[in-house]
This record gives sequence, C-alpha cells and structure tokens, in this order.
Amino acid sequence: MALRKKHEVLEEPQDYEIERRETPRYNPDPEAGLSAAQVEQHRDDGWRNVSVAPPAQTTKEIIRENVCTYFNLIFLVLAILLCLVGSFRDLTFLPVIIFNTLIGIVQEIRAKNVLEKLNMLNAPHASVVRDGKKSLVDSEELVLDDIVIFKAGNQICADAIVVSGEVRVNESLLTGESDEITKAPGAELMSGSFVVAGECRARLDKVGVDSYISKLTLEAKAMKKGEQSEMIRSLDKLVKFVGIALIPIGITLFVQGFFFNDQSFRNSIVSMVAAVLGMIPEGLYLLASVALAVSSMRLAHKKVLLHDMKSIETLARVNVLCVDKTGTITENSMSVKDMIPTKEYDAEKMPELNGLLSDFVGTMSSDNSTMEALKDYFKKKTEQSASKVVPFTSVTKYSGVMFGEKSYVIGAPEFVLREDYDTYKPDISEYARKGYRVLVFGSYDAALDGGKLTGKVLPMAYVLLANPIRKEAPETFAYFAEQGVEVKVISGDNPLTVSEVAKEAGIVNAEEYVDATTLQTDEDIANAVAKYTVFGRVTPGQKRQFVQALKDQGKTVAMTGDGVNDVLALKDADCSVAMASGSDAACQAAQVVLLESNFACMPSVVLEGRRVVNNIQRSASLFLVKNIFSFLLSLFSVVFMMSYPLQPSQISLISMFTIGIPGFFLAFQPNKDVIKGHFLTNVVLKALPAGLTDVLAVAAMAVFGQTFGLGETDISTAGTMLLAIVGFMILFKICEPFNWLRGCVWVGSVIGLLGCSIFLPKLFAITGMSTKCIMLFVVFSIATEPLFRYLTKLVSGVRKLHMKIHKKPVEEF
Repeated sequence: MALRKKHEVLEEPQDYEIERRETPRYNPDPEAGLSAAQVEQHRDDGWRNVSVAPPAQTTKEIIRENVCTYFNLIFLVLAILLCLVGSFRDLTFLPVIIFNTLIGIVQEIRAKNVLEKLNMLNAPHASVVRDGKKSLVDSEELVLDDIVIFKAGNQICADAIVVSGEVRVNESLLTGESDEITKAPGAELMSGSFVVAGECRARLDKVGVDSYISKLTLEAKAMKKGEQSEMIRSLDKLVKFVGIALIPIGITLFVQGFFFNDQSFRNSIVSMVAAVLGMIPEGLYLLASVALAVSSMRLAHKKVLLHDMKSIETLARVNVLCVDKTGTITENSMSVKDMIPTKEYDAEKMPELNGLLSDFVGTMSSDNSTMEALKDYFKKKTEQSASKVVPFTSVTKYSGVMFGEKSYVIGAPEFVLREDYDTYKPDISEYARKGYRVLVFGSYDAALDGGKLTGKVLPMAYVLLANPIRKEAPETFAYFAEQGVEVKVISGDNPLTVSEVAKEAGIVNAEEYVDATTLQTDEDIANAVAKYTVFGRVTPGQKRQFVQALKDQGKTVAMTGDGVNDVLALKDADCSVAMASGSDAACQAAQVVLLESNFACMPSVVLEGRRVVNNIQRSASLFLVKNIFSFLLSLFSVVFMMSYPLQPSQISLISMFTIGIPGFFLAFQPNKDVIKGHFLTNVVLKALPAGLTDVLAVAAMAVFGQTFGLGETDISTAGTMLLAIVGFMILFKICEPFNWLRGCVWVGSVIGLLGCSIFLPKLFAITGMSTKCIMLFVVFSIATEPLFRYLTKLVSGVRKLHMKIHKKPVEEF
C-alpha cells in the first residue's frame, strides 16, 4: 500500500491518498495462514498495513522550517533596505543569522537520523502465521487476511476477526471505557485496543487506512504536534509579541527621523534598522530548539527514546514519580521460591498437588511473568484435559481451570479467599513480610464462569514467588530522595509485600502503605495519595485515579510502567516512561521509552532535562537584556522625538560578544539545579535589571551628549561601550559559579569585543571619542554598577512582596 502526500504539511487525515487495486479475499486455515503467493498478491495490490501516521520531517522540511521563518524574512527586508541606501557595513548581522540557521539545520538533521534509527529498533511487531509457520514481522509488513497471534500485552495493529482462541480486550483507548471485553471466535478486534488476557488467532479484516484506529491516529498525532513544553510556549509568546511590536515601532522611528528630525533617508533607514535588530531575539528560539535536539541525541546514545522532546522538560520538573514494583524496583524475571501446603491440606499429598498445579499451569498461555515462573517450576504433568480455562486479568486477579467437573483457581489471596481471608491472613502476612509475593491455590466449589468468584474456595497451598531487587535501585531512589522527588509505589501485589520490597530498595517512607481495595471514593484516594507511599492491590482504573488525584494537588507527575494495566495511567501522567521489554501498548502510550529497560538511567534523563532547561533559561536572560533595552529605548526615542542613538553594526558587535557566543557555550554546560518557577517569569526577572540599566545609561548619555553638543558618532560609540559594560556585568552574574569553561567564555568574550573594537573599528562603527564624550562616558560607566545593583535589589524586593501577598514561597520563581 503506497501513501502519497498531496501537500507538504499534514493538516487533515484526507491529505493522504491510497493507491491500490481490487484484490481477492482469503479465509485461510488458522493453523496455516496465508501462503507466500497470497501475501505477495495482497502486497502487489497495495493491501499492506502501512501506518497512516504523519511521517517524520524530511531533510528538505527541516531546511525549509529553519530558513523560511518570520524573523529571517524581517532580516532579509532589513538587509535589502541597507543595501538600497548603500550601508553595507551595517550588514554585519547577516553572517551571525546564517551561521545560527546552519547550526539549527545540522543539529536537527543529526537528531532526526539518530531518532529514526531508534524508532526502527522500537517499531511494533506482530506474530504472524504464514505457510504453517510462525514468524515475527514488523506490523507494517502485515497484509489483508493475515492470521496474527494476539496475546496479553499486544496492541491490536489492524481490525481483525477472531478465528480461534479467546482473549479479553481493553478498548479504553478507543471508547474511554476501561471494562474488559471477552472476544470469542467470530468477534471483532478493534485496532488500537489491547489484549489483557488470553491468546487467540485472528484474521486481519481491515488494514492500514481502512482500520478504525487510522483516523484517530492522525488526529492524535496532529494534537501531539501542537503540544509544547512550558519553555517553548513561553518563547512562542515572546517571539509573537516582538514580531507584532517591531513593525509599528520601526515604521514610527523611520517616519519620525525622516520627516520630523530632518535625518537623511539613509540615516533614517540605518537608525530604524538598528532599533529593530535590537528587538529581535534572533538566536533564542534557535538555541532552544538546538539544545533540545542535542539532548535528544545524548539520551539516544544512552538508549532512551523520546517520542516527543517536550518530555525532557516535563520530566525535569517532576516532583512525584509513580513506579511499579516489578520491572522497576525489582528485576522483570520472577521465580517460584516454594510451595507450602495449607493447614487443611495433607502434606503427604504434595506430589499429587504438584502434579495438579503442573496440569493447571500447562493449560495457561505464558502471557505474563507470573505464569512463566509457575510454568518453569511446575513441570510434572499428569496430562488432565481442561474443560474450561479462565485466564488471569488485572481486574479479577485470578486464573481458573476446570478439569471435568472440578474447578481450581490460583490468584491473589484477598481476591480468591474473600470473606475467608482473615482466617489465613496471619500465615500470608508472615510470608509477605519476608518480601514474598503470595498466591493461593485452591479448589472452587462452583463452575467457573469467567467473572468474579461467587462460590467458596478451599485453599490447598501457598505459592511463594519473588523478584530480585535491581542492584542499582537503592542508588537510583536515593538520588530522587536527594532531589526532593516523592516516589509512590503503585502495585497490584499485596501492600505488605510491596512495602518490604520498597524498604529494601531504600524508598523513603516505604513503611507507609495502604490496601487500595479499601479506597472507595475520590476523597479516599485524594487523602491516600497525600499520606501513603506504597499502594497495593491497585486496579488499572485506580492507577489512573491516583495520577489524576496527584495532579489535582498541584503535583507534576511522572508514571513509569511496562504492562498493559499501566496504559491508562501513562496516558494521563504529565510525563510517561515505559520499559521497552514491556507491552507494545505501554511503549506506544509512553513519551519516554527506556530501550534497555533499565530504570537506573532515569536520573540521567532528569539531569539532562535540568541541564537543558536551566541553561536555556540562563542564556535566554542574555538575549532578553538586549530586547528589553532596544524596545524601551525605541519607545524613549519616539516619545522624546530623538533619533535612535545606535547603529546596526554596533548592535551586532554587542549581540555577538555579550549574547550569542557566550549564550551558545553556556547552553551546553552541566547544570543539576532543580527547576523552579515559570520559564518566562524567571527569564524576564533576571534580564530586567540589566535591560533597565542599559536603557537608563544610554538614554542619559544621549540626552547629556546632545546637551553638551556631542556628535552622533561620539554618542553612538559611547552608548555601545556602555552596553558592553552592562552586558559583561550580567554575563559575569550569569556565569557564576565560575568553572574553567565559564571563565574562558567570559574572558574570551571581553577580549573578542575589545579586539574587534581596536582592529575592526570601521566595520563596527567604533570611532574615537572626544574629550567631552570620554568624560561623560567615564561618569556613566562608574554609575552603571551601582545602578545595576540597586535595580536588581528593587526587582527582587518587588518579587518577594508579590509572593508574600499571594502567599507563595519565593522559591517558586
């Protein structure tokens, strides 16, 4: 099936057309599947299960997006105006713009190539039957009428009809309902749903664009593409404001200079261009995009796949981390440690019991780690024939088999024993305190119907299982404790067992546990998530409720998981993390996938997020100093009918050595600080004192210069040097605490600016100053430091007063 794009940008599902021909339909034997010839026939006719999701950006699209921007258009217009008036010297901003654009293109293409390779490794696969043989293929290689084997954990990749076997399916991703639906032969499986229990063979009835999930997928992808992190949203707001404001201000400055201040056409254009250049944060958005792209690459080399880059920032802001016991705290592998008969059961019949359990697990499919462990331990079968099988589900928490008229079940003690649980609780609790997961095996006095147990269960034995604690778990959770991140352990196992395991892993307050079956109302859940650390016997629906309750309490929540029962919670979490060894559904639902299923790399993901956000925040303050100064000085010039005192080449000189070059290097420095407050608020508050210092110093210099009869070149050169002094003061403050690289950046920037001023004065419009100008410059230079210091204190004081009035901790900024 070939897909052809009508337009360059995907906006609606109908932007995709399908080229395919009429094809014969087949109804193959479930055990044999399609023949090679039939597969090839469907393939030739275009009936493959090709995804209709929008493809990743092409190299051409990346180049176009980086080149064809609004601000690049502004720069082009400014460059043309300068060329028209013959002011070629003032085109010094163009090399910086071209260089920045090229960096963005190169880094995004590199990130694209790395992530494409990882996506190929993490692509969904399916077990298909062809020519009587099973094979694992990429889901896009499936064709119409293929026989596919679906079992617990698999996501249905195309609409299908069950032809043999029986499964329980969750269609919540499509319908919003979390009920598990039993699908017997003849029932339809909807693409996008996932199997929670059982195993079946199904014939694909609708593939690719015809499947139910296709339109939903396109809509979801389009929505995802529009989602942005707080940082990018803040930058968008800033860029939008500046983009709108600079046009009327630029036109006003030109009209004022040419018609009212008697400037020549050339000088009016040059003055207007200088003001507009200063207001454009030309490298800020690019720097953020490049930094995020580089972070994606860094994480990719650590075998961490990001489905979207916003998750880097979100994970860095997380203050509550919800984890499962199995696969996160413990190893995925589970083993049976012992089988102990109950007091009512004759210990001499242990061989018989062992054989019965072997027959029991032999009828089950290996669709979860518990059943795999049971199959590995109980192998001495007597080959009894099962008349009915009820697979395990996360809702009922038991499995059942009928041998003739006799029924047997195994599962969680509370769900199997129910009202009799208290009788056996002392024994079960004793094993749970030792960190074992306890299952109860017993005979059931009624026929199994696949729903919740209603009859009485006579317990015959306790089966003790355990997962070894991951070696790196204590160190990982110690890191999160140091960083002030609360850990909530949410598990379907016995709360006492989970608590013991959590203690062993070093999770803070692991002794605070609760049985989730006792939480009946939303209020109960809200109170519990605020009080407890460990939650046992949690249902899939409750996991979702826990995440929502934590978010309602103002927490930024990350959810980790690897099972089908984690999908709903993963969808609702602020940031979702899945283990690649887990179910297809969990990997597809998560924003972050740990390809080696190693939770120990989570600290490095968090640190990468903090590094990129804090450093972009640091660099953004540098950019905003120039923007605030230029915007306010432009307004000052308009109000007082003055010509803008600086030239474009001077603005370029200041931007290069106090903003662009140091900002780029600082954006890639290590930074482990906890992210506090809102991005735009933090950036503006850091930049405001320096921006105000700049505008007051340069405006005063211009006013005094005119009063004392200084020439325009004197005033513009003195203003440039004043901007440099304030720029290096704010750069010094931002570089603290200094290390060797930050020290080199600061010193190198000072040397670079002085070098250009001395050796390339004509290029950057730096002229010698008169004696009067030097005297004024010295006075204002001395005044800049105390002015900057007191303005910083003033902004800080206003911030604290604002926080006090609104009863918020100052740290939120």
